[in-house]
Amino acid sequence: MTHRHLAAITVLAAAVAVTAGCGGGDGAAAEPTVTRSAVVVPPATGSAVAVPTPGGSASDPAVPPAGDAPAGDAPAMQEQTERRPASPPPVVLPRRPAGAPGAQQVVAAFRAAGLPVPHPRDRSVDCGPDGLGLGCSEIVATDTVTVYVFPDETSASDIADTWAGQSYRRGAVVLNYLEAKTPAGDRPRYEAVLARLL
Repeated sequence: MTHRHLAAITVLAAAVAVTAGCGGGDGAAAEPTVTRSAVVVPPATGSAVAVPTPGGSASDPAVPPAGDAPAGDAPAMQEQTERRPASPPPVVLPRRPAGAPGAQQVVAAFRAAGLPVPHPRDRSVDCGPDGLGLGCSEIVATDTVTVYVFPDETSASDIADTWAGQSYRRGAVVLNYLEAKTPAGDRPRYEAVLARLL
């Protein structure tokens, strides 16, 4: 037996003897009673440990500690609403100059002249900072040529110089041959139609 068992037996035996000795004067032995207190048994390490008696105590593991409410009774935490950033304002493209044809109008003139302009696509949104950021007013791309319209002739001239050899400028309108790979023999025909519009 360990010192812990001996100490526990000694304390229990003393408690039974005291209870039996206080049984009364009629000679009948009083029945031992079990209290709800804890017996403290010093373990071998020297620190006191509370040992629950059969009746249980406040330190009984089966009894939840005071202040620990069941999870069902806990107040529900309100989730914080996620704030989304306000959507950025729509990009406002600069207007084309007065008297300059629109990109759609140029493509329509090419078609009327019998020039191929298959699959026209309005890509004006690419003029803004989320696209190419060129600062143009309009773009219409086809499979044969891409038409750019700028808000002024200076901007159009700067871009045409950047695309030197792969573009043609007339006023604020620039034809880009690089993106659509326009055959070199067809370019003068597109340029002549654009020149007639301005």
